[in-house]
Amino acid sequence: MDIDRRAFLATLGSVAAIEAMDSEAKAEALEHYMMSTLDGQAPAPPPSPDPWRRGAGNIFIQSRDDNGTRSLKELAPMPEKPTLVDFYNLRFAPANHVLQSATRALKTGMSEEIVLACLLHDVVLNLIKVDHGWWGAQMLEPYVSEKVSWAIRYHQALRFYPDPSVGYEYPELYVRIFGKDYVPQPHIKQAYDYARNHKWYMEARLITVNDLYAFDPKAQVSLEPFLEIIGRHFKQPKEGLGFDGSPTAHMWRTMIFPNNPL
Repeated sequence: MDIDRRAFLATLGSVAAIEAMDSEAKAEALEHYMMSTLDGQAPAPPPSPDPWRRGAGNIFIQSRDDNGTRSLKELAPMPEKPTLVDFYNLRFAPANHVLQSATRALKTGMSEEIVLACLLHDVVLNLIKVDHGWWGAQMLEPYVSEKVSWAIRYHQALRFYPDPSVGYEYPELYVRIFGKDYVPQPHIKQAYDYARNHKWYMEARLITVNDLYAFDPKAQVSLEPFLEIIGRHFKQPKEGLGFDGSPTAHMWRTMIFPNNPL
């Protein structure tokens, strides 16, 4: 995907606002910008001061249509017992980036757990963007294998560090957008150092491999090829996501009812 550097930086606000952002915040903003652009809803330059916190999830943020009108995306009501597929259709859609990531993993012969991890690795961005690897892993832990949630947690840190053994280089896009002196925050470096020596390192690394190349605006993708993988590897609660009493049910309910004031 070609990124207009000026257009992207304009979405970050004033020069002072950009200078106040650390490297991790800039990287998160870039990924959000690329995903939103891919889905045809790139965020418009915000007024000053910003009307929302940058870490807010996609369903809480206003977007601007072709006529320049700013509004919140209209959300359809969820079924009484929502499934993961319902969330893809009614809360995550169009989800082009994660679908492209999972499609690439499927086409390159990755295991079903890796494919599922790629399919899920960024869906939490609809709820919250800050430290999305950790938030995403937490939200998904009751419903996937420990390996899948671990890989999702650490993919956020690994994307800043190359691994030539699998053809993953430091993204050139980061250099162009943020400069050659870009430095991740200390907690990201600590997470990388820990993950690099873990038995599941490669599971998290393969998310980054399939993540990096999943921003093709011409790609045609759908959820259908992954329905059986979801059925085999995602523990769908009979009560419905958000109503099963799991430690993270409230996170799913937040996306079901994002307009509730309390």
